[in-house]
Amino acid sequence: MTLLVAGSLLAGCSAQGDDGAARRTTSPSSSGSPGERATPSAGSTAASVLTPDASLVPKTSKDGRVLADSVVLAPGDWGRDFVAQRPAESTPGTWAVLDDGCRWQREKLPRGVLADVSRYSRLPAGAGKGAVTVTAAATVHGSALSADEQLSTTLEEVLRCPEQQPRDDARITGLMSLGTPFGAREQEYADDSVLEAGQYVEQGGDAQLYRWMVARLGTVVVAVSVTGGKGHTRQDLEQLGGSALAKMLTRVEQRLEGK
Repeated sequence: MTLLVAGSLLAGCSAQGDDGAARRTTSPSSSGSPGERATPSAGSTAASVLTPDASLVPKTSKDGRVLADSVVLAPGDWGRDFVAQRPAESTPGTWAVLDDGCRWQREKLPRGVLADVSRYSRLPAGAGKGAVTVTAAATVHGSALSADEQLSTTLEEVLRCPEQQPRDDARITGLMSLGTPFGAREQEYADDSVLEAGQYVEQGGDAQLYRWMVARLGTVVVAVSVTGGKGHTRQDLEQLGGSALAKMLTRVEQRLEGK
């Protein structure tokens, strides 16, 4: 399998003026494409890239939580030296919402969303390089339409809030987004995907590379973010995030197709 996310999405984002510093995403590099199925997706009306076993698709919050738990990466899945952040995981029964003030908050899961899990990991600074912070997330919806709406909202949020506040002491600035459905720009790994790019700035610190990539397979949305410290190249961070997203997409396929 080969995942072409990095090449296709980042090229598209560069065409829109990305200068190399970025927001919540990274894209899969060349570590394998979870499927090259026949029908391009252009939103909720198109056939899914994934053909799941209907008996394995979650229909309850409990089943959704089991699936999300099994898909989202733990620190060791990112690499040998990664450790958990504090907190290490999101509060059960909640998901991240961008409020009217462009601040990220955890709120109760809405109707139609079965489960959401985010895990936060970190590569400590060392050997002359700064720390790398990463997030892996999975949201399990009750329908493909609900999952599709999450991708649409993700695209719209950048237009509404080109500057966002993940914490009181941090800002994500200069945000841009690019949506790529299956079949466009060599995207053959998910029903739909969104890349956001910008700069992550902590109070008193320098701007850091920050990317956020979201991908949908059927009723499941997975995402990764990577923020890199001093000494980590753009290519290294993109490969790290791309590999992580590829792992989660592959896990979704395996669990929903019964492999």
